Amino acid sequence: MSQKPDPSLHLRPWAEDDFPLLEKLLGDPAMMEHLGGPENPEQLARRQRRYVELTDPADSQMFVILLGTQPVGSVGYWEKEWRGESVYEMGWSVLPAFQGQGIAARATLAALVKLRPLALHRVVHAFPSVDNPPSNAVCRKVGFLLIEEVEFEYPKGHFMRCNDWRLDLQDGKSL
Repeated sequence: MSQKPDPSLHLRPWAEDDFPLLEKLLGDPAMMEHLGGPENPEQLARRQRRYVELTDPADSQMFVILLGTQPVGSVGYWEKEWRGESVYEMGWSVLPAFQGQGIAARATLAALVKLRPLALHRVVHAFPSVDNPPSNAVCRKVGFLLIEEVEFEYPKGHFMRCNDWRLDLQDGKSL
């Protein structure tokens, strides 16, 4: 899917001072409805450290989604073993006040543009809950191919039904 740059939307790597955004995204029960519930303060602190410590964008990268200078969400990718293959997994989250405006899809496309020239793996997967129509719509809009419904563990110890969406980074399509 070809996308013209959106001058008002941009990404920047996750930083030390982004913890309040992380709390709003992953500490809120409504935001985590499809992901096993909110993370507690200790889990959030560990995640913040992991996000800040990501130093090799060919492996993993978390970004803050900005509209102008305002943080409105996150998008990122990370290495994962999936069915015996090294792949990337991708995820996104947008604050409620900014949902329904296409921000997640535009930010996901922007992250894929950054990943493609660095990619160590050929494919990216996304695993939104089958009960999360907006995240499944992001996958469709961005050009992921729906593979199948799977049982997926997230967070550890919590199993849920997800759609396995796959995008080939080397398919020649323009992102």
